[in-house]
Amino acid sequence: MTTEICKIDAFSLERAKKIIESGGAVAFPTETVYGLGANAFSTEAVNGIFTIKGRPNNNPLIVHVHRDYDISALVDEIPDYAKKLAKAYLPGPLTMVYKSKGKVSPSVSCGLDTLAVRVPSHEGAQRFLRCVGLPIAAPSANISKHVSPTSAEHVLGDLNGRIELILDGGKCEGGIESTVLDCTGEVPVILRSGLVTRQMIANVAGDCGVYTYIKGERARSPGLMYKHYSPNCETALFSEGELEKALSRYDERAKAGKRVVIICGTEAVRLLGERQNIPLGKTPSEMAKNLYSALREAEKQFDVAIALVPENDGGIMEGVINRLSKACAGEE
Repeated sequence: MTTEICKIDAFSLERAKKIIESGGAVAFPTETVYGLGANAFSTEAVNGIFTIKGRPNNNPLIVHVHRDYDISALVDEIPDYAKKLAKAYLPGPLTMVYKSKGKVSPSVSCGLDTLAVRVPSHEGAQRFLRCVGLPIAAPSANISKHVSPTSAEHVLGDLNGRIELILDGGKCEGGIESTVLDCTGEVPVILRSGLVTRQMIANVAGDCGVYTYIKGERARSPGLMYKHYSPNCETALFSEGELEKALSRYDERAKAGKRVVIICGTEAVRLLGERQNIPLGKTPSEMAKNLYSALREAEKQFDVAIALVPENDGGIMEGVINRLSKACAGEE
């Protein structure tokens, strides 16, 4: 199969629609990362996503819809706080989990009685979703456990020959996946941190909890189980408070003949001396935007990537640290 990258226009959108309607999958941009989308009503199409990615079939997917799609056709019991959050932050990088009406394929939620729904704000995503006119089940458009893609070229690097079409919408501005919020209880609960922060949610909903995944539990959201977002090189993870340990690891691996790099915030670069580094940026938003590109750059040029995790001041930084920890801590 030949994989093509196409700018988003009337011709490529019509081609994408035909692929979706025939049970295939298309990569498309969002404001967070590129998604690999298929018809959420078709079990065969949804299962195809798992096959293309090599994704475990107990890791649920998110359904993407355009801004005018009536999600009440798909889900039950939309609480008042969810309606307020939708008004405040959608379209945008917020996924909300509801009780499902069972209208989409059970493969989307891996047998759970809930459904995760997202309305991306990226113009290209909106054009694609309007054109196909269907709810689109979509994880990130990469090989399972690898670094998430924030450009069409990243997608091609992972899925070349596995899909027909990548809709090119430029570099993703957000950089890390959407916040996933459980809206099935009295109070919203964050299942996966992201660009819509706990404080932002609490400001609208009045309160917001945070779920802690316990190993062995059934996943209620993408990104909870397994090693994720990981570059194809040796990795290590240290906090900024463990700077001496990080530098010692760097020097040890470099002495062994390895090409080593430290991924860190811009402010920490001055502490590294002459050691190779890839700066993520100064602000949490910059770090989120640049994170996956930095991890992909590291795997191309180096044998060892050492992540120096910034101090957690909450907010978006929680999402950055979550992704770095999943990518570099070495957990399978």
